[in-house]
Amino acid sequence: MNFEKVYKEYLIYASKRHKKESFENLTRDFNCKVLPYFKNTNIYNLTEKDILKWKDELSSFNYSKKYLSKIYYVFSIFFDYCCLYYDIETNIVRNVGNFKVITKKKKSDFYTKKEFEQFISGFDNIVYQSFFILMFYTGTRPSEAMALKFSDFNGKYISINKSIERRGERNLCTTKNVYSNRDIILCNQVIKCILKLKKYYTVKYGKFSNDYFIFGGLKPLSGTSIDRYKIKACEKSNIRSITQHQFRHSYATYLISNGIPINTVSKLLGHSNIDTTARVYVHQDSTQEKRVLNTLNSNNFIFANLTRDFKIKLFIIKHFTMF
Repeated sequence: MNFEKVYKEYLIYASKRHKKESFENLTRDFNCKVLPYFKNTNIYNLTEKDILKWKDELSSFNYSKKYLSKIYYVFSIFFDYCCLYYDIETNIVRNVGNFKVITKKKKSDFYTKKEFEQFISGFDNIVYQSFFILMFYTGTRPSEAMALKFSDFNGKYISINKSIERRGERNLCTTKNVYSNRDIILCNQVIKCILKLKKYYTVKYGKFSNDYFIFGGLKPLSGTSIDRYKIKACEKSNIRSITQHQFRHSYATYLISNGIPINTVSKLLGHSNIDTTARVYVHQDSTQEKRVLNTLNSNNFIFANLTRDFKIKLFIIKHFTMF
């Protein structure tokens, strides 16, 4: 069975199981780095040696280890399909294994509340300023924030029930997963921003509709324009720039450092489990480490006192029980 023919069948299969943006990423990587190498091969004749040669060829280019790992993953799931529908006994791609990836400690950054206030003072555009205020005080993903409409706002909460494609036609689509559908309580600052934007669009368009995007009106803001305004604000307020997604980190870290239970933060972020929240955010917060250290030191002090008291009691027992 011809490799390219099987791949075309797989595309139909995969398109029904992936979101549009994920599917486009998957096919783009496969079309560039896998299909040209194997397109004329019979899938039943492929061997582990062939996969190793393919890996060697890709490794000869100056691709990042992360990118190579992504290509390997795409190839692996395609071959899972081949095993399932073409009675191939074993996934030889998985047998050969991934490219060796040297993991480096990922540097993570976020704003403290004080830094955020410095950053937000650099805006003179109410729409973009409000976008980042919502991001910092709700922890939404950028694609979720861009997709918000006034119909998702009920006065105290915003309902996260959709996201927006970051590339291509930027259509509305589903959230990342079922746990991402959630209601987030809003602080007064965010509520004021949304109400101001409602008045802003009413003046701008001469009318108002709940179908307007909260950030953009008739059409949502683009990621590139958001970044452009963000960089200008950073320059104006003289503060380092962080990514859009790191405003979500800022929200989570701020809540955790102020004692909000991690399971509550996890639900607000739309994580599928608290393990994800703990792995990504807890280690970032040095305040928590100081609290742990203070607690341990306090316990050591108590233990030392208990030990001293115990020694005194032994001394009393030893020297005074004879009377």
